[in-house]
Amino acid sequence: MKYIEAFRDGDNISDIYLVKHRQSAETKNGKPYENLILQDKTGTIDAKIWEPNSAGIEDFEVLDYVMIGGSVTSFNGALQVSVKRARKCREGEYDPADYLPVSSKNIDEMFQKLRSYISGIQNTYLKQLLEAFFISDREFAAQFCKSSAAKSIHHGFVGGLLEHTLSVANLCNYLAGAYPTIHKDLLISAAILHDIGKTRELSLFPENDYTDDGQLLGHIVMGVEMVSEKIAGIPGFPAKLAGELKHCILAHHGEYEFGSPKKPALIEAVALHFADNTDAKLETMTELLASAPGNDWLGYNRMLESNVRRTSE
Repeated sequence: MKYIEAFRDGDNISDIYLVKHRQSAETKNGKPYENLILQDKTGTIDAKIWEPNSAGIEDFEVLDYVMIGGSVTSFNGALQVSVKRARKCREGEYDPADYLPVSSKNIDEMFQKLRSYISGIQNTYLKQLLEAFFISDREFAAQFCKSSAAKSIHHGFVGGLLEHTLSVANLCNYLAGAYPTIHKDLLISAAILHDIGKTRELSLFPENDYTDDGQLLGHIVMGVEMVSEKIAGIPGFPAKLAGELKHCILAHHGEYEFGSPKKPALIEAVALHFADNTDAKLETMTELLASAPGNDWLGYNRMLESNVRRTSE
């Protein structure tokens, strides 16, 4: 199989891909065509069917595995596929594992590292809360390990939520050591819990799309709700500590324009915001650099608000 990450301008392809998105459109001259997003475990690519009524284009739906025949071209600095042939595949013609992007890191090892942070928490109430999610609630823990951290911006792969959460916890662990004023148990707990709402905001792969509640409420609000539900089952959980923890989650995006219901008011919330932002932006850069090998200038990135360039060797 020729994976999407290996596509180059001018390639001819004839292989099976997951159709992640399909939408009909018209050119300026009123000619119909179709926009597709094709996916395999190495990433996604835009595709066009310029002749949707041709004999080579058979019926298929979103999330079908489709035999695609066509050519790879470059448009505005990005690769896309011009599809000439498309046929829905039958079970047995493909291995679903080839189409789900997965973290390059070992998921079991990452989860054990996350649990080691939990075992190191000294505050009995915070430790009980974390254990209620990641040890006692096996269904939640399994879903957490399978979830992505985003639909497309960063860590958009199986295990992405776990990888991002562990990276944020690692950064927060450093910050807690560098700045003794920080309440370490609170910061590490907030780091581990800050994005748990994404298990409800986004569906699992292969869909990896926003749920109804994800669209209506968002992961920050849902995460605070989930924390409140677990806290209600822990007798004597201090109300002030609960408020400080939930504030860190509510404020972790830092600014109102970035979807943060609150701005950071605690030093732990400030630290969490910067750790979250650091990992998100550096992972975005990492994924950009990997998606366009050999290119110096990678184009404008909306999240980074910059025209991105590869560092010279």
